[in-house]
Amino acid sequence: MKKITLLLFLFTFSFGYSQNQLLGFEPGETGSVGAAFGDFPAPVVETGAGTNTTQVLKLVGNPAGQPWQGVNLTLTSLVNLTTTKTMTMDVFSDTPITFLVKVTGGTGGPAISAASASHTGGSTWQTISFTFTSSLDGQPTPANGTYSGFVIHAYWAPGAVTFFNPTVPTPARTFYVDNIKGPLGTPPVIPAPTTGAPVQPNRPVADVKSIFSDHYTPISVIGYSGGDDNTYNTSWCGASTTLVQIDGNNTNRITGLGCEGIAFLAGRFNASGFTRFHMDIWTATPTQDKSFNFKFSNWNGTTGEANAYEYSANNSNILTSGSEGTWISIDLPLTAFNCINTPPGNACPSVSDFAQFVITSDLGTVYYDNIYLHKNTTLGTEDFEVSNLALYPNPATNVLNIESTSTIEKVSVYNLLGQEVISQTPNTELVTLDVASLQVGVYVVKTSIDGNISSTRFIKE
Repeated sequence: MKKITLLLFLFTFSFGYSQNQLLGFEPGETGSVGAAFGDFPAPVVETGAGTNTTQVLKLVGNPAGQPWQGVNLTLTSLVNLTTTKTMTMDVFSDTPITFLVKVTGGTGGPAISAASASHTGGSTWQTISFTFTSSLDGQPTPANGTYSGFVIHAYWAPGAVTFFNPTVPTPARTFYVDNIKGPLGTPPVIPAPTTGAPVQPNRPVADVKSIFSDHYTPISVIGYSGGDDNTYNTSWCGASTTLVQIDGNNTNRITGLGCEGIAFLAGRFNASGFTRFHMDIWTATPTQDKSFNFKFSNWNGTTGEANAYEYSANNSNILTSGSEGTWISIDLPLTAFNCINTPPGNACPSVSDFAQFVITSDLGTVYYDNIYLHKNTTLGTEDFEVSNLALYPNPATNVLNIESTSTIEKVSVYNLLGQEVISQTPNTELVTLDVASLQVGVYVVKTSIDGNISSTRFIKE
């Protein structure tokens, strides 16, 4: 008994902290394997014959892919790197390898932090220790606070600082990981808005390009996963966006904000003739000496950014002192944006092909609603009779009710792949939809009332 106690003491002393299981790959684990990026093949959870557990994650590098290729993981439990900065992970490899790992979705400190890890090879399982105290891949240091995400980059080089200059090599490699561990964190209590974003004016349909708003028809069906073409949650930014209900209003919440991208390649549009930009944001973080930056990425009919329109909201313009805890309405002329050539030589200004919207900020958690371009026009009451439309309950499990003060001529429900899953022509003021057979997720409901089309979202539980 004394011998066992001494061994436990020496183990704790050598690491200086408690290592808790944060993510494994057994059937009972609640974390998840997310999107791969940089031409990295999708990892596979498979039975690990002869390994230390039943299920392990197999990672296969792509020599023809990007040096920064890898995969996003969601931890089963938060990791707390406030005091200690070290985590461990079990790794199996035939050959010596070095790779990069990151913690993401941070609150209380840098949103993302990076560390390198190495395995000596020899076809053995080794418990690898890595510490987030070095500024690698341009990420701030040290890690601090709690983190919800974990990223494995399949490649790195001993002594490297970035993936480029010189470029990190990408030889063929296969390795396995399991049992990601670290100090256990508890979810922080983060304030949230109690009222929805301001109600928007009634504008002519042709005078609005809406990226996210219940009040206007969206440019396309945009999801929260499933690749980087049409999503509010691109893999190339570390923050995480989820759909939430605020006072019955669909709202997007970004956590761990450092960078978040919205891609709408199915709805990319020519912004010619649109004169103003609108967005409503809410944050509990004190706005003093903070910034909230956003840009439209213009592709000019190509497969990448040709130029961009950028704006920085800060204390000198929009983020006035004390504006935290309230909805901040941003409504700007497009002439207030800076046009940036990407790469140099592409002409500014060009607004022919907006395909992405990117947010960068040090405000931490931010709620947003009503992102759209408009022409500063509105419909008078003689042109448009406002129809109060209500969806309830939202989220819904078996039944979704749609109620209006006017006759609802048609109802269509779409999944986030753009597929129509329900269609009815009720011609009544109250519609009851059976949604019990729908898969759990987010859906778009389009209603036709007096010839006017409106869109809103509901969550199927």
